[in-house]
Amino acid sequence: MFQVQHHERIGSTSDEIKRLAAEGAPHGTVVHADEQATGRGRFGRTWFSPPGNLYLSVLLRLDLPDARGGELSFVAALAVADTVDALLPKQTRASLKWPNDVLVNGGKIAGILVEQIDGARIVGIGLNILEAPRNAPYKTSTVVASGGLATVDGARDILLDRLAKRLEVWGKAGFEPIRSAWLARAHPIGTALRAGLGGRTEEGIFAGLDEDGAMLLDTLEGRKRIVAGEVTGQG
Repeated sequence: MFQVQHHERIGSTSDEIKRLAAEGAPHGTVVHADEQATGRGRFGRTWFSPPGNLYLSVLLRLDLPDARGGELSFVAALAVADTVDALLPKQTRASLKWPNDVLVNGGKIAGILVEQIDGARIVGIGLNILEAPRNAPYKTSTVVASGGLATVDGARDILLDRLAKRLEVWGKAGFEPIRSAWLARAHPIGTALRAGLGGRTEEGIFAGLDEDGAMLLDTLEGRKRIVAGEVTGQG
């Protein structure tokens, strides 16, 4: 399904795949780099991209209504979590934080950025194998520091395999099995959460995911649907 283009160093895998998409690159094109000079994450943040980690972007040309585009973020998060599980000792399992952070022992081990361009979707993934940001405002983790063993190319091949499998389930059965699998790895229903929404914070009790992946938060003002933002804390 996937055709991989490998670069030793590149500005951004997602920028390169956008260029290829504009030239008509097919569904399943992958750009993989050993190092990124201008990697980026959600909300325009810089993504720490030294050698030793996995950085790739995947071009997906899906027959998908725009209203369902947000589901892909959860599909990708599950594929990354599946990959991390395969790389770590059996007793260690990746967990998920809304909308698509992948954690190990509470530390962020991967970042996912889903973008749309001319009807195609681009999934950018960075997985910490050897290195993690040293001054991040959140706890971080790596595959090696969590007791795992992995080569970058080996991790890439596992990730693409798991992504293909999750995409197949999503394509055949819709979002519900993805939603259920995501909830099984996430903060339990009833957890007190804080969510950053632009310049404000919303606090409440996690009540699950809506049918489209929006986070349901029970607040003092009633139940709210959170469609954009990030969980910034618990308790």
